[in-house]
Formats: sequence, C-alpha cells, structure tokens
Amino acid sequence: MKSALLEIFTWWNGQTVGTRFFTWRKGEFVGEDEFGNKYYREREGKKRWVIYKDLAEASSIPPGWHGWMHHRVDVAPVDEDYRAKSWQKPHQENLTGTASAYRPSGSILTPEERPEVTGDYKAWTPGQ
Repeated sequence: MKSALLEIFTWWNGQTVGTRFFTWRKGEFVGEDEFGNKYYREREGKKRWVIYKDLAEASSIPPGWHGWMHHRVDVAPVDEDYRAKSWQKPHQENLTGTASAYRPSGSILTPEERPEVTGDYKAWTPGQ
C-alpha cells in the first residue's frame, strides 16, 4: 500500500504511475546497470529513459549508460562488450548537499576554525 501511494504522489522514488503506464504501453526494456537502474527505449521512436532503483538522481547513471541515454552512441552497453578505459575512474555519485560532500578547509561547514586574516588585504570602498 505504501509503495502504491509513493508511486502516485512522489516523482523522486523510482517511477510514477504515468511513467509505469507509458513504459508498459510503449517501452522496450534494454538493460540494467550495476546499481539496479533499468533502461528503456520507445519501441517505435527515439525516446530513451531510465527508471531509478531508489531516488531519482541523474548522477547515479554510469558513464556507459550516460552515453546511450544522451544518444552519443546507438548501441547500449549490454549489447556490446563495454569496458571502461584504463584512465576512467569508477563511477561515484554526486554527493553535493549531503553530509559526505567535499568541504575545503576554511569552509563555514567544517568543524575547524578559519585561519586568522593576515592583514595583507585592504577592503574596497566605493568612491576610492
């Protein structure tokens, strides 16, 4: 019951009722990535879409699938022997806005104190 209500009233938890109906009516399953996201294409068209396993977060699409989703390549990673290049890093989702986000030293969100001002800076004043 809870999952049905979430599907009706939220768009960020996987798919909505409209997406489920469109996928059933016109979608063709293409494949699934290592994170559990499922990829579809329109049977008689060029539209491509993803149904996320958990939260709808675009940065959770791996590089191979990203190229297919944006029509940079015509062949899906499951239809070819796709392997990441040696210089490519493993996929990491965007952590901005989370507790794990990067915070450089001096940021107001870090626990350490900011360094003292050295006095080599003179503030600009209008009219000077």
